[in-house]
Amino acid sequence: MLVRLIYASRANETITPALVKSILDVAHPRNAAQGVTGVMCYSDKVFVQALEGGRAEVNQLYQQICRDPRHHDVTLLEYREIEQRQFACWAMAQAPLDKKNAALLLRHSSSPVLDPFRLSGSTTAHLLEELGNSGGLRSKN
Repeated sequence: MLVRLIYASRANETITPALVKSILDVAHPRNAAQGVTGVMCYSDKVFVQALEGGRAEVNQLYQQICRDPRHHDVTLLEYREIEQRQFACWAMAQAPLDKKNAALLLRHSSSPVLDPFRLSGSTTAHLLEELGNSGGLRSKN
């Protein structure tokens, strides 16, 4: 059975390309070995991530993420069974949500600034899906 989990968190420090690279350097091989796919989006101080895969693997990864000292206020936005993956091509894609994506953010929220804590889980899922469909995702920094 496949599941999709979407969560948001607040970074303990400004999110830099070096921080994103350090996260992805660990995530890519680990996720590929566990059959987990997904996307991580971020702004200056906020992460939002979708994880897809088997229930046990996604749950275990989420528990590890909740204990990661690089962030706090980890908030589950959506968790559901899925028939197919939305982000099957990426062990962990990434995308900065900044001024280049302001129009996309405004389509789904009242502000051009990423604040998944003020969005519903389904709205966040649509935002991530549209970001993927627009070609705005990258697999490496």
